[in-house]
Amino acid sequence: MVSGLAMKKKIKNKRNIKISRRNALIGGASSILLSSAIAKPAISKGIRRLTMTHTWPKNFPGLGTSPERIAKHINQATDGEIEIKVFAAGELVPAFEALDAASIGVADMYNGAEYYFQGKNIGFNFFTSVPFGMTANELNAWIDHGGGKELWNKLSAQFNVISFQSANTGVQMGGWFNKEITNIDDLKGLKIRMPGLGGEVLRRVGSAAVAIPGGEIYPALQSGAIDATEWVGPWNDLAFAFYQVAKFYYWPGFHEPGAGLATGVNLDTWNSLTNTQREIFKNVFSHENTYTLAEFNHHNSIALNTLINKHGVQMRSFSKEIMNELKLKSSEVLEDVATKDPISNEIYLSFMDNLKRLRNWSKHSELAYMASRED
Repeated sequence: MVSGLAMKKKIKNKRNIKISRRNALIGGASSILLSSAIAKPAISKGIRRLTMTHTWPKNFPGLGTSPERIAKHINQATDGEIEIKVFAAGELVPAFEALDAASIGVADMYNGAEYYFQGKNIGFNFFTSVPFGMTANELNAWIDHGGGKELWNKLSAQFNVISFQSANTGVQMGGWFNKEITNIDDLKGLKIRMPGLGGEVLRRVGSAAVAIPGGEIYPALQSGAIDATEWVGPWNDLAFAFYQVAKFYYWPGFHEPGAGLATGVNLDTWNSLTNTQREIFKNVFSHENTYTLAEFNHHNSIALNTLINKHGVQMRSFSKEIMNELKLKSSEVLEDVATKDPISNEIYLSFMDNLKRLRNWSKHSELAYMASRED
């Protein structure tokens, strides 16, 4: 596994140098085996072998299985011409260094949540989710038809990758807490796992928000290193058994109303593909984006019943007072993002312009219908 220090040194000193994968990995016998496995480009008997690293626990439901499915479908659609070896978080590089790995060629591809890379540029947040932002359907509309994709390409190119929507978890839950949250003051001093701009919103109401990879959440919650956590939703939360170490399950998730996930490809790798292969990649990513949203909705509906009826989880909703304060702070955070640099400002303006129109349409379409259905 490439250490965080080694990765940062390579990015700083060798960004414009073609980096050999063999030199990028730690020495020794294990390094030789890994280097052999991920040599680039590896073409043997007409087969191109690529590598993908992702930010999720190995084979984790939905999140970890999606990259594996992408690799399988690309292999099938190219009649076996392209094989993709998938590395889970920590197997090749740490979870939050997946973009770095693809950027410098340690991996050909990465899969993960773009907001994990906000340290590179804060504009990445918009392509996962922002507080009180877009639902999954709205995010698709902006990226595919409202100018979002062009801005994403412009941002990602700065890091030598091209990124695509390849999954969406839908509306997420508010999180797991060890105490009831009845007013905004209850959030003050709370140590909570929440990445992205949602974490910054919590800091502005007095919480101590931290970002840690999914595989580290349960032990942190169990040990008391954190007091609360958000993760995804019932399906994934049940898989991590958070109900064993936290009593109250809150909704809705103000921070991720439709979390889009991405697969990025190293630009050198992308440009080396044939036109047909690039179209196959794009079609597989698009199919997976639709498939996973349906997958999460299906399994979340089942898992929620299991959490409540089998494990006795206590459901709670955030009060209107809390949501109003979080919404106010969210607006402040997003406005601050717009001042960080020109590309972030450009992304922010496009996102907000599209959100205004899409929100009005959602109000008169899906929201209106759902409200009527519940009467």
